[in-house]
Amino acid sequence: MSTPDDTPAGRPRSRAVVLGAGMAGLLAAAVLSGHADEVVVVDRDRMPEGTGPRKGLPQARHAHLLMSGGARAVESLLPGTVEAWVGAGARRMPLPSGIVVMGPRGWFPRRPGTQFMMACTRDLLDGVVRERVLALPGVTLREGSEAVALLGDARKVTGVRLRDCGTDAVEGLDADLVIDASGRGSQAARRLTELGLPVVHEETVDSGLVYATRIFRAPPGTERFPVVSVQPDPRSGLPGRGATMLPVEGGRWLVTVSGTRGSEPTREAGDFEPFTRRLRHPLIADLIAGAEPLTDVHLTRSTVNRRRFFERLPSPPEGFAVLGDAVATFNPVYGQGLSVAAQCAVALRGLLAEHGVAAPALAGRIQREVARVASGPWDLATGEDINYPGAIGERPPAAARLLRGYVQRVMWAATGSPVVLAALMDVMTLSAPMTALVRPAVVLGVARGPGRFAQRGPSITAAELELCGPAPR
Repeated sequence: MSTPDDTPAGRPRSRAVVLGAGMAGLLAAAVLSGHADEVVVVDRDRMPEGTGPRKGLPQARHAHLLMSGGARAVESLLPGTVEAWVGAGARRMPLPSGIVVMGPRGWFPRRPGTQFMMACTRDLLDGVVRERVLALPGVTLREGSEAVALLGDARKVTGVRLRDCGTDAVEGLDADLVIDASGRGSQAARRLTELGLPVVHEETVDSGLVYATRIFRAPPGTERFPVVSVQPDPRSGLPGRGATMLPVEGGRWLVTVSGTRGSEPTREAGDFEPFTRRLRHPLIADLIAGAEPLTDVHLTRSTVNRRRFFERLPSPPEGFAVLGDAVATFNPVYGQGLSVAAQCAVALRGLLAEHGVAAPALAGRIQREVARVASGPWDLATGEDINYPGAIGERPPAAARLLRGYVQRVMWAATGSPVVLAALMDVMTLSAPMTALVRPAVVLGVARGPGRFAQRGPSITAAELELCGPAPR
């Protein structure tokens, strides 16, 4: 970049630009703050004070599950963040002891484990991280602005052209590195073709899933209540219908329901509880039957799995890389997006530490690492979603179908085997790679099955049920 300044070494100041102030963009900015003199985060939204909602993230109303693999990644980038989340009202839920889950093949036991998840709203997750990142040296936020073009050419991106959303004024902003972390609506692929690069290969798998959320006041005394989830069974040949009840800050229960084609929820308040009662088990319906609703029902239809293969470009331009949902967007019911974004930022940190912000071929290295991080979660999500009635997308190859069959047996064995359940929690929380499911002890446990100690019904306790009042007749 050609902006001179009086640096100690007499060199020009370096600048990085991050497009998007969501979790992926904020964590990328945290990484870049240690490698560039100036980091400019660009977002078309005006950010709320504290942990409030923002216009450009309507899906924040729904349940967001930040698993331990992602939370530990965030903690490694911003030490003290988990404690700050808890201080703001989030709960650090131990897994699997802090969850009551009916998986595709049955109920999981509640046993001590080493994994966890953060239970809170997406607004709280983002608000805490945003405050901490914007306090880092050199990091600034350009609110109410959007990128309308990349500067440079097919060989090297040298910055972005920004438009002020209030005045329509346009200006160029030079940069040594531009990171697009602008989410599922990213225009990165189109911007690259405008520079003369080939079309980026894209794949989608769309189960037709719709999800809806309502928040309830939690009954008194339920401050330590578990997360409750009833998941669909893709083997049934029926539309997938599920729900998650997430205890969140402020003494509230956030309940998100979901259904694929032929069994979609509606935004009608009167349909919400009856929908939960038609799940594979009515537990969540029983829990919320006497709870006071605090909001209307919010509904979202944008749930397609989308993967953009930037790493396959034969000659990616220097100075530009794409992270987070702009690369891989997952069906939100699997709770992977935030953790994948955090682990992408960790990969970025490793590459910058080794090569520096202006190193040759850095962009290609970043895209290959991001693809590696996203690969396992992508296979898990799409391998399930393609099996629902009316799903749109290419059928997975034979190897992927074999993997899915094995994962289904893992789900079954995990209802009784502590070894298999622990391995499954490691993988589902993105704390271990898929290969953890084929360790000898796990394979043996899968072969043996759940055994006589299999969980036969909901693992919720009588004391927990009593807190919610009498069950409906």
